[in-house]
Amino acid sequence: MKGKTLKKKNSRIGWSMVLVASVLILVFSYVPMVQAFLLSLKTGKGNNLTFAGLANYARMLKDNVFWTTIGNTLLYAVIQIPIMLFLAMLIAVLLNTPNLKLRGFYRTCIFLPCVTSPISYSILFKNIFSLDGVVNNLLLALGIIETPIAFVLDPFWGKFVIIVALIWRYTGYFMIFFLSALQNTDQSVYEAAKIDGANFRQSFFKITFPILKPIVFLTSIMAVTNTLQLFDEVVNLTNGGPGNATRTISEYIYDLSFNFVPNYGYASAVSYVVLLIIVVITIFQKKVTGDQND
Repeated sequence: MKGKTLKKKNSRIGWSMVLVASVLILVFSYVPMVQAFLLSLKTGKGNNLTFAGLANYARMLKDNVFWTTIGNTLLYAVIQIPIMLFLAMLIAVLLNTPNLKLRGFYRTCIFLPCVTSPISYSILFKNIFSLDGVVNNLLLALGIIETPIAFVLDPFWGKFVIIVALIWRYTGYFMIFFLSALQNTDQSVYEAAKIDGANFRQSFFKITFPILKPIVFLTSIMAVTNTLQLFDEVVNLTNGGPGNATRTISEYIYDLSFNFVPNYGYASAVSYVVLLIIVVITIFQKKVTGDQND
């Protein structure tokens, strides 16, 4: 009897601890999501909205700007995410070396970019890739180019600058996840493999990578979500230009809501398509990585 009473008491205490957080999540996350979906079924400018069913979703099929921004965003994700995660994993493995000196200093230096203000480092990259910046001066000095390249004003090179900026900023952030997993791994496993004659490559693919597999899945989902919400870097570096050459879907949603004549219904519909893309990519990544943490 006392055991059942104690169990009920502990259950009440547990529910009381999560109740406030659950209510806040419901009110500030799920309720707005439902409201946004209902808003996506309406059309009109500003506050003059009328129910239109799936008209906003049908409009996307003919919206060239929508497809351009979706293509740009997915291009950033396809190129930037694999490079960034590979570098993050590689750096984490190197920094986990027991006899490496100044490990704390190296970790701080690599992590520092991700706490830098987007505006600050965007100004830095615009100066580095400007007509008289370090990159152009170096390329001219090496004889690779004859005239300076207007990186942020060119459709191709503008995307290149954004991808480089994203890799520079977020590699250190995702490195922390890999490093945490490696530090929780018993070093005796590596010592045993070394005694058995395993080299670095064999240890990495037979021991390290299987250990990091759940972290690869987690970080890849986080990276995809972050990239599909990419806004600050594009606005500060290229402002989506020239034209819509570097514009992302998040910037387009912002423009639909605030820069153009406000069309909140269509902006909400585009947002839900982005959510659907994230869900589809997450399921695909789960299948590819073979995550076993169900």
